[in-house]
Amino acid sequence: MGIDYFVKHNLVEDCADEIARFFHTTHRIHWVNKREFLKNRRDVLDKLVLLQNFENQFLPNALRQFFGEIHAPNDRSAYLSDLVEKFSERFCACNPHLGLSKESVFVVCFSLILLSVDLGSPNVKNKMSKREFIRNTRRAADGISDDFAGHLYDNIYLIGHIAPEV
Repeated sequence: MGIDYFVKHNLVEDCADEIARFFHTTHRIHWVNKREFLKNRRDVLDKLVLLQNFENQFLPNALRQFFGEIHAPNDRSAYLSDLVEKFSERFCACNPHLGLSKESVFVVCFSLILLSVDLGSPNVKNKMSKREFIRNTRRAADGISDDFAGHLYDNIYLIGHIAPEV
């Protein structure tokens, strides 16, 4: 069934732009089906990413919004890396005034994902401290100040996971 049903009945054209707009405006599609479809149709994924607006959003909040629209895979795969790369490019395009490179945003996104797992998992006994996160982030990403890294940590600590719980 899936998107083929909509295409067959002329509700949606079988083109990347049209399917991406459909996904962007329809919130009743089960996230597992949507994730699998996007994993197989990267052209639709690319168009869906371009529909996201992260202008003037704090990085962790924008990443949460992104993973709310395009659910992260459960495993650390090449697909997750592709998603974070696409997010990084789009975030930088929406916020050129921040002066962050897409490479720095990419690294910080993975740091945020790991931090959110670290802080949220009951299996991790020694949680990463704010000081450790700032030090590690400063080493890994160019152009990230201690204050900015501290705000990133606080956001994850107070709000929680980057990817929605399922």
